[in-house]
Amino acid sequence: MGHHSLSFLGVSFDKPQPSHCNSRTTHRSTLGPSLRETKPHKIIIIGRRTGIRRPTALNQEPLNRMMPPLNLLLMSICILFPQDGPNEALTPYLRPTELNLQPLFSDQRFPNVVVALDGTIVATWGHDHLRSRRSVDGGKTWESVVEIRRGDSIHGGGSLVDEQNGDVLFFAETEHPPATRLMFRSSDQGRSWTKAGFDVLPNSQGHVASLHMNESGLTLQQGAYAGRLLRAARYYAEGNDKAFWPGHYTNAIFSDDHGATWQSSEPFPAMGTGEACIVELANGDLYYNSRRHWAPNGENPRRRYSAVSRDGGQTWTDLQEVTILPDGPQDTNYGLMAGLVRLPIPEHDILIFSNVDSESGRKQGAVWGSFDGGQSWPIKRRIFDGSFAYSSLATGRPGTPSEGWIYLLFEGGPQSGGSIARFNLHWLLQGEPTGDGEVPDRFKR
Repeated sequence: MGHHSLSFLGVSFDKPQPSHCNSRTTHRSTLGPSLRETKPHKIIIIGRRTGIRRPTALNQEPLNRMMPPLNLLLMSICILFPQDGPNEALTPYLRPTELNLQPLFSDQRFPNVVVALDGTIVATWGHDHLRSRRSVDGGKTWESVVEIRRGDSIHGGGSLVDEQNGDVLFFAETEHPPATRLMFRSSDQGRSWTKAGFDVLPNSQGHVASLHMNESGLTLQQGAYAGRLLRAARYYAEGNDKAFWPGHYTNAIFSDDHGATWQSSEPFPAMGTGEACIVELANGDLYYNSRRHWAPNGENPRRRYSAVSRDGGQTWTDLQEVTILPDGPQDTNYGLMAGLVRLPIPEHDILIFSNVDSESGRKQGAVWGSFDGGQSWPIKRRIFDGSFAYSSLATGRPGTPSEGWIYLLFEGGPQSGGSIARFNLHWLLQGEPTGDGEVPDRFKR
């Protein structure tokens, strides 16, 4: 940056001065407690360029005399003109765009998709032939298949990015659970994978969670549990036969040592549940949304169920039936694995959910949007009319080619196998209202 001088209130600034307000941090001052909790603010200075000038003692002295009152003036400007920081993060999601759909895997099933710290999209897939593919250009093109394991295996779901060291973790089991658990680690954004040892500890009931098949996991970002790795899991009781379903429950496993040891959480507060999704909300609560393939008389197994954790995923409370969200085709009680992601917009809890919107059969895949952390789902839009089954969602990283995009990896699509859809919030907002609440006015353009 050149040394252009700025004339302001009769004072010549001979070089850019440090900002007195940071657009991404809370302003701190000595003016008293009432100003210490103000929102981020933007400095607005009105002046004129006066050419290039070298600093001299003559023009530096009035500047030094002016700094205390100038600090107060700039602070006042900060307070009067607040900058809505979340809007900056939201803007890329509201660019006009179209849905893009590509085939990704030619056979088999079981999807997870995550976005590495550098913005690389990593899609994982398969049973008997576990594999991944990656995109480094925001999902425009995809590199060739990377083999993770061949034979004696089934995708375990819960793939996640360790936000502290950048590793991508992939989970599997040797067969449909209950079975031996496996974990693979990539330290190069999915270019290669190495089998890693780990332990899963029981919960207070003595139950050790199984892995298959769940939405991608996450690293907690807030509070006392920041840095914790967390993913949905499931207790299968004595097996997966229908007679055992009343003893099944979904839960989570979490790790505070980068995946070496995992603790099984307490049960989700509804039996007959499994194959679930977890996101962290802006206030640090964990929102849990689950499939339900069995329910006692009087409870509906064809809609989704949710719960909340306020202790880092150790326990789950506040059970609710999410009546607006379907759990698979509505002519069966069997349910369907769904996708869920929270967009990384500060102070906003914008969630995207994926499943089928079908009265019969695994078809007509759609996405729903929530703007209040899952309390209501006022908008939905169809992704694909044909075959659509298990699905997984991820979103891009700021400052990378993936920024502003939402990625949906699902079973089905124009060529069967696995397909990936790329869209954004603007595209979803062109969908149809569900009648479950309203899209906030600030998102209506």
